[in-house]
Amino acid sequence: MGEDNETMITEFLLLGLSGKSEQEEVVFGMFLWMYLVTISGNLLIILAISCDPHLHTPMYFFLANLSTVDICFSSVTIPKALVNHMVGSKSISYMECMVQIYFFITFINMDGFLLSVMAYDRYVAICHPLHYTLMMRPRLCVLLVVISWVITNLHALLHTLLMVRLTFCSHNAVHHFFCDPYPILKLSCSDTFINDLMVFTVGGVIFLTPFSCIVISYVYIFSNVLKMPSACGIKKALSTCGSHLTVVSLFYGAILGVYMRPSSSYSLQDTVATVIFTVVTPLVNPFIYSLRNRDMKGALRKTILRC
Repeated sequence: MGEDNETMITEFLLLGLSGKSEQEEVVFGMFLWMYLVTISGNLLIILAISCDPHLHTPMYFFLANLSTVDICFSSVTIPKALVNHMVGSKSISYMECMVQIYFFITFINMDGFLLSVMAYDRYVAICHPLHYTLMMRPRLCVLLVVISWVITNLHALLHTLLMVRLTFCSHNAVHHFFCDPYPILKLSCSDTFINDLMVFTVGGVIFLTPFSCIVISYVYIFSNVLKMPSACGIKKALSTCGSHLTVVSLFYGAILGVYMRPSSSYSLQDTVATVIFTVVTPLVNPFIYSLRNRDMKGALRKTILRC
């Protein structure tokens, strides 16, 4: 191996989505607008739930946590891309990149766990309405969120430590707007077999366990709903799940298509797909949950008028 290839890199270059200056201006404007809307929309959701006693229920407790995670998730990736564009730089230090990977994995997994907990909440509300208060006690709700945070942080720590052990040589250009683990793995001049193995085993379990819980919950929900005698009851039951199902479809549809494959197969098309769950999903969550929910719309209206 030549001397140039043995040189250890201290930073990565984030080339963005297009690589063309005129297109980057458009992308910058879109990302700035989407980030501001994401932060303000999710903050409004959190404030509305906090200020309205009628929304102090398990479902809205989980929704407030989801909005908090979405704010953090967006803040891990987008601000660095915006700052780099403004200062005319594409670099991110090695340490910054590893930190970004850690929090990216933490928050993306936390989104999945919260969506699965919310699916379980809907299952209990529809299939066991008389026992809902007993089964979804406040202490259990807090415990579910705490356990989710512990699991996601341990999972992120595992993958980050495996990433740190790799050697990166002369190639440091990342065709992305943030340090996505897969493009970073492709730059390594070390053997990434262990990393890929952990993605498919541990990572697969962490991704697919919440997804399986969501699927099982909705199988029970739909089987129970179809037994309801009145069409009005069916419509009411399904209306409480519509928002959640929309978010789940957006989130898992993009993730399963990108990360449930070897890192070597990662392409530019996958880079565009990651925008769906890193930028679009946190942006649309407040709109999906508020526009389809009468109680949420009322609470948001009160919060805005109070401000």
